[in-house]
Amino acid sequence: MKLTKLWLLVPLAVTLTACGNSKNQATNSTSTKKLTDVSIVLDYVPNTNHTGLYVAKDKGYFKDAGLNVKIIEPGDNATSIGMVGANKAQFGVSYQEDVTYAHADGKNIPVKAIATVLKHNTSGFVSKANSGITSPKDFAGKTYAGWQTPSEEAVLKAVMRNAGVNPKSLKIVGATGDGPKSLGKKNDIQWWFQGWDVIRAKNAGIKVNYMPLRKLDKRLDYYTPVIITNNTQLQKDPKVVKAFMAATKKGYQDAIAHPKADAKILHKYAKDDDLSFLEDSQAFLSANYTDNAAKWGQMDAKVWNNYTGFMKEYGLIKKAIPAKTLYTNQYVGD
Repeated sequence: MKLTKLWLLVPLAVTLTACGNSKNQATNSTSTKKLTDVSIVLDYVPNTNHTGLYVAKDKGYFKDAGLNVKIIEPGDNATSIGMVGANKAQFGVSYQEDVTYAHADGKNIPVKAIATVLKHNTSGFVSKANSGITSPKDFAGKTYAGWQTPSEEAVLKAVMRNAGVNPKSLKIVGATGDGPKSLGKKNDIQWWFQGWDVIRAKNAGIKVNYMPLRKLDKRLDYYTPVIITNNTQLQKDPKVVKAFMAATKKGYQDAIAHPKADAKILHKYAKDDDLSFLEDSQAFLSANYTDNAAKWGQMDAKVWNNYTGFMKEYGLIKKAIPAKTLYTNQYVGD
């Protein structure tokens, strides 16, 4: 908020001291203005997908927007989409897949995506560099370790079928939790995020083959992660949504411009990760949040429709959901 120039409203005869006092009163009035409390629930522990949020908090962008923002890590039995849908938090970090599920087959969880953190899906399958597994055509007879979810199995089926390989020839087991250490030993293939797991493996001296999903099937270039809110917030207090997203966008634009400095900000909240690793990860994320900083967060209906079509084709949902039900660009600019 701009300070009101009270001295323009009083006679010129007023002394400079009086003018100064007026300015101080205006400043004090602004600084003591009550902030609106809101919260955002993360999808996971703090990482470089979230840097813009922590920058907005640390540098006062949220406060400048009139907001006191609490950033919450999800609990063991809670999800961001569940908490936001139940109006226990105003905002959350989620995924296109989960937003679609929220509206599928009569669920009608009242959430909507209001920004994408990344313009493209930066995840993919990995194998050890010396394994000879460089594409899904090499998956036959191998072992994949993952989360064993229906959507994960659907993706594996799709890319293997596209490669002319029988999906049943791949053995699927549960993830061991030790990621790179088990690759090539307990399992042959895993699903990693390029800006996190691949960099962590590189720093550990583990060489891998990386197979990006968006190159294997164009429908798999979906938005992950996204920022969501609930319909109650959109209907009753759109000004807060607008203020929150303006400050958030500024935070991500700051991270795009200053990756190394803002990795240090994130490190305050992600102390379990080495700063050097966060700097490497942030360099990748800052280059991949968007190809146009002014348009950070904007989404395309085609991306939503492509993945919804994929989910329907593989039986993950029964009916396609209109894109306009799932997202809006209203708060990040069309």
